[in-house]
Amino acid sequence: MADCTSFFNGDWIPTEECKLDVFDRGLLMGDAVFDVARTYNGKPFKIERHFDRMRRSLKYARLDIGMSMDEFGEIIIEAVKRNQKHIPEVGDLIIWFFATRGKGPWAWSAGPPAVGCRIAPVDFARYAPEFLTGAHGVITKTKSHAPGTVEPKVKHYTRMNFAMAELEANDVVPGGWPILTDHEGNITEGTINNVFLVTNGTIKTATDRSILQGVSRSVVFDLAGQLDIPIIEEDLQPYDLYTADEAFVSFTGPGVLPMTKVDHREIGDGKIGPVVSQLIAAWSENVGIDIVDQAQKFGSRPWP
Repeated sequence: MADCTSFFNGDWIPTEECKLDVFDRGLLMGDAVFDVARTYNGKPFKIERHFDRMRRSLKYARLDIGMSMDEFGEIIIEAVKRNQKHIPEVGDLIIWFFATRGKGPWAWSAGPPAVGCRIAPVDFARYAPEFLTGAHGVITKTKSHAPGTVEPKVKHYTRMNFAMAELEANDVVPGGWPILTDHEGNITEGTINNVFLVTNGTIKTATDRSILQGVSRSVVFDLAGQLDIPIIEEDLQPYDLYTADEAFVSFTGPGVLPMTKVDHREIGDGKIGPVVSQLIAAWSENVGIDIVDQAQKFGSRPWP
């Protein structure tokens, strides 16, 4: 992996040297929030939306990091600048910024917080092949957190259900992409992505009641508007996905990634469809990079 430099608790150090204390509540209890952005051509993409979401997560978690989000944002931008030299080698960068409540037996007395911005290459290898063939989704028995337990709109580290869903999906299809449902059986999200389907030319996705409000998801809404493609939020069941014309997921790495199978069933004709192809082309135009070509070029590099 490129020798990236990251920020951790006031210091600029090699990424691999960023270490949490074993008594930190982020490690012990998942008592931490984070956000993940990426660069295109070395420039952070929609970083203001990521900052806003991180600000909301910090406020909801009642986590004081000792600086304003504007000040933290300046550190994050500086982290990207310090790693520009790696762009030709790795393609682009993932920007992972986080805050834990720090050490302490009780949330109300813990601290000081651990605050960092981790920089690493984009993991193109994980999804590059699916740009050409489509991803294979697996609807898991593992459920999403209910809003009344752990708030899904907060990007937090309380994610054991996601880990179990990933294992479950991999048991069904090696490398399969998990798709979770809520306790009423409605499709919610993947472990790192939002899920979309297309029926009769209309894009459909879950409401934000039980999901993370993905930044890439918001960009899909933007692009659909630009392309005059209808898009709606509603409750969706596995039936709707099985019988859709197309499906895709959105997340920071690829932006938009086609999905051509779910639970070994072909979606539509089993090929990458016209709507998601339009979205990929529009995404590429918006960021000034052919996102499929970039993934193929750098996707053979192991990560990390």
